[in-house]
Amino acid sequence: MPKSKESKKSDKVKKPKKAETTPKAKKPEQKEYPRIEVVPTPDLVVDMSQEAILKRQSEFDPKMVHFIDHALIEHKITQARKVKTGTKEFRELTKEIAMLECYEATRYLPLKEKVIETPLCETVARQLGGKKLAIVPILRAGLGLQDGMLTMIPAAKVGHIGLYRDEKTAQPVEYFCKLPHDCAKREVFVTDPMLATGGSASDAVFQLKEYGCKHIHFICMVAAPEGVRVMRKLHPDVDLYIGALDCGLNEDFYIVPGLGDAGDRIFGTK
Repeated sequence: MPKSKESKKSDKVKKPKKAETTPKAKKPEQKEYPRIEVVPTPDLVVDMSQEAILKRQSEFDPKMVHFIDHALIEHKITQARKVKTGTKEFRELTKEIAMLECYEATRYLPLKEKVIETPLCETVARQLGGKKLAIVPILRAGLGLQDGMLTMIPAAKVGHIGLYRDEKTAQPVEYFCKLPHDCAKREVFVTDPMLATGGSASDAVFQLKEYGCKHIHFICMVAAPEGVRVMRKLHPDVDLYIGALDCGLNEDFYIVPGLGDAGDRIFGTK
């Protein structure tokens, strides 16, 4: 007996739909920014005497490279350097140092006059009146300075640039970049605890300039002279705020005496 149309339809086995797969995230395209080869200092002598520090600082233009001469910053960096300083204390010190450096880095922001009313009378006072602000930490260690900066300038917008150092080449590799949509119109403060070879800091600034940013400042806790030279050559328009200028880089491109791997010490990952 011939099958009805209905039975023929029911005999057809429906093929299961292929499960939808989430497309894999693409790695950011690696851009070739200008680079300066950094050579570690052979037979590096560790001399952190005041005389030696001032001699190293004298190499750089004080109008663009600001070595913050503040007793509290020096004291807190010393505490952060100690190998026995634990994660909790290191994180707290990093935040406090960021607050103090932010105070110095924002010293010359433009002000405007405004009529206000106090409990006693009406008067003219001054308040921030220039460009709006943005903080851009270099991931991941730069996050350690973010909270301290936001404590001082809470209205600032925050962007992030992700860079890690290739252990073989000591060159930065980009893996993330997210900036405020109006970042180009803002005064931008880039943060990273360490300025070693200058590769990551320089690449981050190049990315910001590609985005249209013109008013950029770099803030770090500890720097090596090699990294400062790189930043001055590649970005002479960016002013630097540095808590301490150390002796130089060892054969592994680590700052000496430095304070170790800032990211690991902030996040307790080592």
